[in-house]
Amino acid sequence: MSTVANEAKQSHYKSKKTQSIWFKWWVGILCVLFAIGAYFIVERLWLGLTTTNLSSITPWGAWIAFYIFFVGLSAGSFLLSTMIFVFGMERYEKVGKMALFTAIVCMIVALTFVLMDLGRPERAFSALVHWNVTSILAWEMRFYVIYITLLTVELYVAMRADFVRLATYNSLKGKIARLLTFKNSTINDYTKKRDHRWMKILGTIGIPLAILGVHGGTGAIFAVVSARSSWNSGIFPIIFVVSAMVSGTALLLAIYIIRSKALKQPIDQGMVIGLAKVMIAFLFIDLLLQFYDYLVALYSLADSHLLSLQTMMRSSYSWSFWGIQVFLGSVVPIFLVYYKKTAKNINALLIAAILVVIGIIGVRFNIVVPSQIVPIMEGMPAGDYYPTYNEWLVSVGIVAMGLLIFTIADRLLPLDQADDVSEMGDQNGR
Repeated sequence: MSTVANEAKQSHYKSKKTQSIWFKWWVGILCVLFAIGAYFIVERLWLGLTTTNLSSITPWGAWIAFYIFFVGLSAGSFLLSTMIFVFGMERYEKVGKMALFTAIVCMIVALTFVLMDLGRPERAFSALVHWNVTSILAWEMRFYVIYITLLTVELYVAMRADFVRLATYNSLKGKIARLLTFKNSTINDYTKKRDHRWMKILGTIGIPLAILGVHGGTGAIFAVVSARSSWNSGIFPIIFVVSAMVSGTALLLAIYIIRSKALKQPIDQGMVIGLAKVMIAFLFIDLLLQFYDYLVALYSLADSHLLSLQTMMRSSYSWSFWGIQVFLGSVVPIFLVYYKKTAKNINALLIAAILVVIGIIGVRFNIVVPSQIVPIMEGMPAGDYYPTYNEWLVSVGIVAMGLLIFTIADRLLPLDQADDVSEMGDQNGR
């Protein structure tokens, strides 16, 4: 028995050592990418928007596309967490806390992209200090502040019991847990019910906030621009919310599988298959809404609508629509999730989730860029926009920053149910 125990212990530490090596490589790569991006961020802040291809004709570009993409990831991740904590879908509980933290990180990344897009980023907080009640943007900033605060509080409540358990350990995670808990914090039936009740209250408050205020509100920023007919639609905010559910579910599915593989943890196949089907269900609804939006625009026979559709589907920008949004982001994932030979294959479902996320990026670019190429009025010049290398490298740096935040926090916070179990194993190993 002792020989078996020693072999198990050696296997455990060998696995931990391998994970540590890969973790260092992963963090090192992210640090390099962030450092490169940081250089171009400083250049953009120093030289202004001259480092971009933005103009008075196409004032919104790649950074705004990434902004609405990450706001959608945040709202989608949060709404998925409400399915778990508010509506009691316990089969997905393993990704509940991760969903909340992903929502926070995505909002940090999204707002950083907006900061890069502002001509005078140092004036970003003016909209908070001077509130113009008729401005959608001014309302959005306040919704974002409330939303991030609610996410932070809800995540703390979700992790409180884990912090109390981890506070007894001598590891770094245990020390952080002691800093974040009160001395007399306990776990019993009363505190569990209290925490669950607060999770339900906060999640319930957050549902209309995420739908109407955060991502629906982000869609409203576009929908109220009457000069751009392809944006000026009452269905636009709804499309934003549904696509947020698509991308948020896909992102969490991908994170769960990749994280489990990297940490050599068992993967809940039933949960993965269930999440994949939820993802595709939201995708079908999203495709239906987009279809009717395009159909109404086509049947209007208005020049502005027809030119916008032509720019998106039949111009030099059409590769993004047909290649990324339709084929990679929709056709392939649907096939992988419902084809018998891949429907229960974890790797195939991981590919499907990643492709859906990439497809939603294509959707966001197709929302932002082609619509600005069309002249606002007859006789005015058409737009012409492709991101510069500065815009791409700034984007890489910001995304690397978000991944760094998530990676480090994943090591320091109990974001997964297996965290406290593995921590106990390490303590006993000592």
